[in-house]
Amino acid sequence: MYCCIVTLTASPTHTAAVARLGHALSDATRAAILLALRESPAYPSDLADELGVSRQLLSNHLACLRGCGLVESVPDGRRSRYALADPHLATALDELMRVMLIVEPDCCDGDGCSC
Repeated sequence: MYCCIVTLTASPTHTAAVARLGHALSDATRAAILLALRESPAYPSDLADELGVSRQLLSNHLACLRGCGLVESVPDGRRSRYALADPHLATALDELMRVMLIVEPDCCDGDGCSC
């Protein structure tokens, strides 16, 4: 029996996609939106209430995530629901939730992050 490990070589497209994901995750609100959408699609008003942010702020972050290709707007009558653009993203976010980081206590304490 033979077993092989397939290693994907990162192309410029892969690198750009990971950079977009990194940009999205660099903001706590955008990260919270992605984590909420990994469970199921949601309406912006429901997301705003769940995350405790204004609808305007949520709309701005959804526009950013849409522009990065991470979420999509799904028409639903007169409203639109938002969903992750790719089902693999939910799996990737689940895996990221399992990562444990050991952070210097004074390194990333708010806006003055020096990491």
